[in-house]
This record gives sequence, C-alpha cells and structure tokens, in this order.
Amino acid sequence: MTTPPLDLFLAAPRGFCAGVDRAIKIVEMALEKWGAPVYVRHEIVHNRFVVDRLRDLGAVFVEELSDCPDDRPVIFSAHGVPKSVPSQAQARNMVYVDATCPLVSKVHIEAERHHQSGLQIIMIGHAGHPETIGTTGQLPPGEVLLVETPEDVARVDVRDPEKLAFVTQTTLSVDDTADIVAALRARFPRIVGPHKEDICYATTNRQEAVKAMAPRIDAMLVVGAPNSSNSRRLVEVAARAGCGYAQLVQRAADIDWRALDGMRSLGLTAGASAPEELVDEVIAALRTRYEVTVHEVETATENVEFKVPRALRAPA
Repeated sequence: MTTPPLDLFLAAPRGFCAGVDRAIKIVEMALEKWGAPVYVRHEIVHNRFVVDRLRDLGAVFVEELSDCPDDRPVIFSAHGVPKSVPSQAQARNMVYVDATCPLVSKVHIEAERHHQSGLQIIMIGHAGHPETIGTTGQLPPGEVLLVETPEDVARVDVRDPEKLAFVTQTTLSVDDTADIVAALRARFPRIVGPHKEDICYATTNRQEAVKAMAPRIDAMLVVGAPNSSNSRRLVEVAARAGCGYAQLVQRAADIDWRALDGMRSLGLTAGASAPEELVDEVIAALRTRYEVTVHEVETATENVEFKVPRALRAPA
C-alpha cells in the first residue's frame, strides 16, 4: 500500500528565541556552578519537555518564593517577576539569578520611566499571564491598567486622559495589538507609546512566517504548549490568514490524525519555547504516514543572542 503524498511547508524562523535560549542556559549553568538542587520560580519557559529535562538535571520548579529554602539558589523565569519578588529574596539573603528576557525587561524599564514622568500606564496583555503579572508588579497598585480587547479600551477608567502611556506584552498577536492600539489612540489622542514596538522580534517573525504559509496549505500544526502565549497566537494567526485548520500540539503523540485526513499540504511551525527536537519528532511521525516533501518558507533571519548574567560567568 503506497503512502499519500504530502507537501510540508516548514516555517523559518521557528522554535527557540534568544530569550528562551538564554533562560535555559541560565538554569544549566546554575546547576553546573552550584550543583543540585537549584530552585526555579515558575516554569523557566512554557514548555513541558524543556521543564522535564531541566527537572531531571536537578532543577526544582515552584510557584512562589516561599516554597524555596534560604540556602539554595533560585532563578526567576524568563517571563519576569514583580519587584516584590527580588526584594523578598534580598531580605532572606538568598542567592538569586534573574532569567527575565531582556526584551521583557525593556518593557519594565519603559513602564518605570513613564511612571517617573507622572504617567499612568495602560498595558495590553492577557490577564493572569506571568509576563503581565511581572510587568504590572513593577509599579504600585493602580499605576498599570490592563486591557485585552478594543472593548476594554472603551471601559477602562483612567486617572487623567491627558497623562497616559501604553506598553504591551511581548508575545501578543501583532494584528490584534494594532487594533487595540488604534482604539487607545482614538480615545486618548495624547497617549504615549513605546519608542520601538514592545512585541518581540521572535513573536513577530514567527507570525509573519505563518502568514506567508497560510494561503498555500490545507492545515497547520503549531508545536508548543497550551500555556504558551506566543504558540497559541500562532494558531490564531494561521486561521485568520486563511488556513482552514490549525492545531496546537505539544509533541507528535498529540496530533489528531483524523483531522488531517485528506490533507495534501501542511504547514509546520513551533512557538518560541519549543525545542527543535520536537519539530523533528513531528516530521518523523508525518513520514510514517505520508510521502513527505519538505519546502522551507524563510521570511527572516535571526542572529540575536543575549548574554547570561555575570554571576554565572564568574567562578563559584
């Protein structure tokens, strides 16, 4: 019995971004420097495969600093933390390393600068996401107001409409965010925006690759975790760009093969916290069912690299 043909369009870029790569490296280097266990507050990145591998090496993942002992190092996740967290760690004389993505830290600095200028901040983001919690936690209560949709903009209650700035979560849909920014500028003409787009280069690049593939394919697979904001946005972007079916899978075992029945062209990408080996696993699974021809769709070249903190580069 012959296997049916499948044109597989592979997004480039895809998978790990520089911030995720740095965060994982921080945990690995901390384990090398201080030995196990090293504690990590929240998942270092939103990918179970990555977290499980680091756990096997000796990382202990907890949700709160109160779950960590005083005498072991603790790492803060790539999503960033409220200011109160490092303050608590200092009060307990803990050794800690901040793995916050530098592009998230840039948003924190923007928010602080606007606050010092007397502006109240509106953040475009998802309620409950660790990055949103970390950014709103940079300033006193009430200084950062969260909006998720253009409808939220119509309802938001500000202190002074003449003294506002906005920032965004780094992993949002570029198109959705543009609609919300337009609503903000329409209601608050004097609102101050970021000098440079807050949505990170990796999120933008991965969405652009999906948009380029979507009209050419019957279906899209996005490798990523269900709690990964940027991975979920890729599914939404694919659907909006004309792809008839898009599915988020953590790994090959999660593929709904019945939904792909009859498909002859398939797009494949991965969120910024998904390792390439999971993409390879999906391709291998496709090859067991189809005669696969791979077409790479490259829309950008990435060469960004972030240094790890100096504390990890110094000898123990």
